[in-house]
Amino acid sequence: MESDPDFRIRFPLPLDAGVNWTWQGRGALGRIEGARHIEAEAGEARGGPALPAGLALPAPAHVAIIMDGNGRWAASRGLPRVEGHRRGVEAVRRAVRSAIDLRVAYLTIYSFSSENWRRPPTEVADLMGLLKLFVRRDLADLHRNDVRVRIIGDREGLTPDIVGLLDEAEAMTRGNAGLTLVVAFNYGGRQEIVRAMRTLARACAEGRVAAEAIDSDAVAAALDTAGIPDPDLVIRTSGEMRLSNFLTWQTAYAEYVTTPALWPDFDHEAFVAAIGEYHRRDRRFGGLSGKTG
Repeated sequence: MESDPDFRIRFPLPLDAGVNWTWQGRGALGRIEGARHIEAEAGEARGGPALPAGLALPAPAHVAIIMDGNGRWAASRGLPRVEGHRRGVEAVRRAVRSAIDLRVAYLTIYSFSSENWRRPPTEVADLMGLLKLFVRRDLADLHRNDVRVRIIGDREGLTPDIVGLLDEAEAMTRGNAGLTLVVAFNYGGRQEIVRAMRTLARACAEGRVAAEAIDSDAVAAALDTAGIPDPDLVIRTSGEMRLSNFLTWQTAYAEYVTTPALWPDFDHEAFVAAIGEYHRRDRRFGGLSGKTG
């Protein structure tokens, strides 16, 4: 049964805030109405710094996004697929700005999977060209905004010019202390785990670690994401409900939110709406509900 696109439900903030806000939209992901007043009222009521505009509660520390729907966005408008990818790059810029504004500490984007090599060579070439263009045009701006770039994925087999750009992005921003933008490029979750297992197997064979000493922390330290906290929230656009080999180990306890919006249409309001849905979840991590008292 399809939801009424104009429904409105009121959710109270914690009692000490004394503020109500309105959720408006279709399904779980709608748009927040009158969000701009929340920042001042909620912050002042708690006696602390104001929350970012549109948020009733702080943003999760780590948000990961599966950016899906560029091709469908283009096809629905009679445009070539590459135009969908170009508009997808614009959506990446918006997402980074939103993450900074919402005080997200880590933003991981699934930019190119290890399976994407199966696409037509012309489309792969277009995607590589857009990556080069993004780094050349946006790296300096990311650096000015104190964004640290981390690249995860397998660099073996990539062309030297691509590897050089990835290395440059990490090196230039290594000392930055703001948002950490994690770019999953030539990345696959299963492949990452295999690489980690090989690293640990070599360590065992060389006598540097005992097999009995390998635990989940040891595995996590051998992954591409070593030193990065696991995602709290995974957002997938285009209405799909697949993980698609993304952060297979790290998302064991993440909350998943899907939105029907295609990636080129994903904007700040959609980001805020996804965080709102995240806060309505009861994260138990295998224990009892924290809401039962």
